[in-house]
Parts: sequence; C-alpha cells; structure tokens
Amino acid sequence: MQENHVIWENHPAQTGGILIAAFQGWNDAGNAASWTLRHLQEELQTTPFARIQAENFYDFSESRPVVHLSKNGRKLDWPSNSFSVAPDQNVILLDGIEPQLQWRTFVEQIVKVAEELGVSMVITLGSLLAEVPHSRPIKVYGFCEDLETSERLNLKKSNYEGPTGIVGVLNQFIQQTNVPVVSLWATVPNYVSGAASPKAALALIHRLQEILPSPIESTDLDIASADYERQINELVSGDEDMRAHVMDLEYRYDNGEFEEADPAPGFVEDVERWLRDGANPDQ
Repeated sequence: MQENHVIWENHPAQTGGILIAAFQGWNDAGNAASWTLRHLQEELQTTPFARIQAENFYDFSESRPVVHLSKNGRKLDWPSNSFSVAPDQNVILLDGIEPQLQWRTFVEQIVKVAEELGVSMVITLGSLLAEVPHSRPIKVYGFCEDLETSERLNLKKSNYEGPTGIVGVLNQFIQQTNVPVVSLWATVPNYVSGAASPKAALALIHRLQEILPSPIESTDLDIASADYERQINELVSGDEDMRAHVMDLEYRYDNGEFEEADPAPGFVEDVERWLRDGANPDQ
C-alpha cells in the first residue's frame, strides 16, 4: 500500500485542469523554470490547497530548513512542494524543489494529486545551460510522447537516453497514466550560469501562452529581461575574450546553427552533455 505524504488544506471543486510543475535544483538553470512558476502564481492569483510533506524526501544537511523571525517569534520553513489553483480552477501549479531521497515515492504523490483532480494535461518546465548568446531570442524546446498533442502544439518526441532529473522521472510516471505530458525547456547562456534569467522565464511564459486557455500578463518580466540583457552587455563589453566569444555565438545563431529542425541540430547533444555533467560533476 502506497504511503500518503500529501496534506490537503482544501480541495478544488472542479476537475480537468492543466497541472504545471517546476522544481528548483538541477532542472532549473538560471532559476528560469521556478521563476516562471512564481510569475504564474502571481498573475493567476493562485490559492494553495495541498502540499507534500518534506520529511521523507530531503537530506536536510543539503536542503536545510530556514528560520524566519516575525512578530510572533521564530518560524521554521521546510523545503516546500506546494500545489495551488487559479480562481477558475483551469490551471493547477506545483512549485517544487527536487528531492534527494525516495524519488519514486515522491513522484507517486504528485501522480495521486493529478489523478484525484482528473487533470487533462501535465506541463513540466525546465531550463538548461547551452552555448547560446544572451542577446538573441531564447530557444524553448517542447517534447511530448502523445502524438495528437504533439501535432496540435508543434512538439517533438524526445529521443534522449541517459541520466535525468526529477522532471524526467515525473514525465515518465505521468505518461504511464495516459495523461498527455508536455515538457518545455528554455536555454540559458552557459557563460552567465550564475545569474537568474528573467529572459528565459519570459520565453517559457510566451510558449505557455500557446497552450493555456487564458492570457498571462508579462510586463514585469519584459522589464526584468531588458535590464538583464543590459547588465550582461555591460559585463561582456568590459572583457575582450568574452566579447569575442559572444560575437561568435551571435554569428552562429544568426546563420542558423541554432535553428530548430527535425531533430534540432545539436540540441540533443547539448542536453546529453549538460545532463551528464550535472550527474557527474567530477568528470
């Protein structure tokens, strides 16, 4: 019998919505996927309704709880995986953190919630480091194993084999329930890997706009993206070697090296290299 680690605070009255999930950690280069989730929470004004208990899924020496001070004293916050729902209940969000322990059991908790709510589709968000210039439009790649959904939304079937993160595991478990699952990935320039990327988050929002039933306001991301690009331009302009590197990336981008084809040239190799480097940091 499966253990239940989900705490329900209330229960959405409507079923059949779209579940969108993103996780801080390995699948979240430039914090783009988790930033996208936070933006959706704010713009859709979602309300939390359930959460996954943290105790069994985290090594707290790696993902430490955080102490906050308030007028009511000290508050302890544990790693959070929280479900929330939009007022019209057509969109459900999972704002998560990749766990260190019991991935199968962890993902089974998400599948339970999806089945309980009869979701019609699951969308997972990710971002990865790639050899792309910050000064050009962000590439967002979408994958789906369901033929009808792939054709309707202009997605591809993933041919990737190798180590994966919690997003890949969740995708596989959802597929086994026969619910269509879409995975959207934004590219983040590898030479600014330590900077949060609102530009990649904005690109994910734009791609989601093609799928979700309601428009999403993005003015704040537009402003943050312009500021992000300006700051990187300033940093690059002061470093001759980096400036030459970025100019080379721009030339290759403008000449079609990063244009999507079938399959996207170099993208699968980029994903494999990034995933394997992430899984084997000493190599």
